[in-house]
Amino acid sequence: MSNEMLWIILMIVNFTFILLSYKLFGKLGLLVWSGFAIILANIQVLKTVELFGIVSTLGNIIYGTSFLATDILSEKYGKKEASKAVWIGFFALISSTLIMWLCLKFIPHESDFINESLVDIFSIMPRITIGSLIAYLAGQLHDVWAYHYWKEKFSKDSQLWIRNNLSTMVSQLIDSLLFTFIAFYGLFEIDVFTQILITTYFMKWLVAAFDTPIVYLAKKIDKPIFK
Repeated sequence: MSNEMLWIILMIVNFTFILLSYKLFGKLGLLVWSGFAIILANIQVLKTVELFGIVSTLGNIIYGTSFLATDILSEKYGKKEASKAVWIGFFALISSTLIMWLCLKFIPHESDFINESLVDIFSIMPRITIGSLIAYLAGQLHDVWAYHYWKEKFSKDSQLWIRNNLSTMVSQLIDSLLFTFIAFYGLFEIDVFTQILITTYFMKWLVAAFDTPIVYLAKKIDKPIFK
């Protein structure tokens, strides 16, 4: 199966789970998802693949769902709840990075077989985390602000797609520029770095474009199964 097909399947799976999270647990499900998504995205982003003929990193889909979560919260519960999701994600990333950094300081037993893999994954995370934290806050706080700004301009239900895309796509551009330069500049050759920068935004842009129907579906969900 090609990377492109797997990418599409992965996007469908992510959208399915975020809708399921909201259907099962309501607002709480989206708040939990915000913390979960940012942690997993920072692990996935360490893997580079070829998508549509150019170099890309993984993590763009699940990271994009964090913007989807705040857009749903903004639409249904207001700016305060959407901002809470942003800060939950911020806290989750800082705490998980610190905890894993301390875990790596333990001297492994001679029977250990996983420590080197953990070091490979999490030793680079402080740089990834710094880039992600700065980009995440700048992008997400802009997204929450922009969503409500555009909601005042395009307040009808039929115009939901306009406020969703205008807020998310600009926010994703801010996020992609900040994160890519802080996290990856100097780690890759310039041509690979440029491809990662372009594909990082392009993939997030695609996720933002395809998540619009998910916002409409979420808007129709009234009561979670587990209150």
